[in-house]
Amino acid sequence: MITAVIFDMDGLMIDSERVTFEGYKHVLAKHNLTLSLEAYKTLLGKPVKAVYELFHKDYGDDFDVEETIKAVHQYMADLFENEGVPLKEGLIELLKYLKENDYKTIVATSSQRHRVDHILELSGLQKYFDDSICGDEVTKGKPDPEVFLKSCQKLGITPDEALVLEDSESGINAAYSAGIKVICIPDLKYPDHKFAIMTNKIMDNLSNVRDYLANENH
Repeated sequence: MITAVIFDMDGLMIDSERVTFEGYKHVLAKHNLTLSLEAYKTLLGKPVKAVYELFHKDYGDDFDVEETIKAVHQYMADLFENEGVPLKEGLIELLKYLKENDYKTIVATSSQRHRVDHILELSGLQKYFDDSICGDEVTKGKPDPEVFLKSCQKLGITPDEALVLEDSESGINAAYSAGIKVICIPDLKYPDHKFAIMTNKIMDNLSNVRDYLANENH
């Protein structure tokens, strides 16, 4: 029986991939450079080293990837601060349902603690979660299963009592490796076949998760 739901954050709860893409376009335009949506999609879910390699390949060895990423993060932070955090369709309804039906909830993300806490506070989402675990609290990031296994430990449950909600291939892989059921709600990129077959379901939006839980637990 599923008693807990583990949420990824970026691209799953908040519409950050679209904002990140806009941020890259904004920052690169200052250097008279462009980034297509297709090129941006190739960056999604990649480890940092691979992102550096792709940028250097496209923009030259002298391109300052670190400064660019910092500027994009600042663009996103300013947008969230000034215009609010853009939430994904069906998120609030699902969180209310989970709270009303006594499911345990946790955020499991690769983002750093200070960013996670700030986004949860800005968006008003913190009241819906029992706990969170962040990138600076694990030794290995996704696709390693550590973040999801530690989430289960924090909630006091076993992996077979949990459900992971993810949008990325690395997140799907991590949940699968942890032996936890996983539903994918794709953001800008639909998972490749080898990752799609690791999922229990692929859904259009978070609203459909309620029906899945109702069926699983009855």
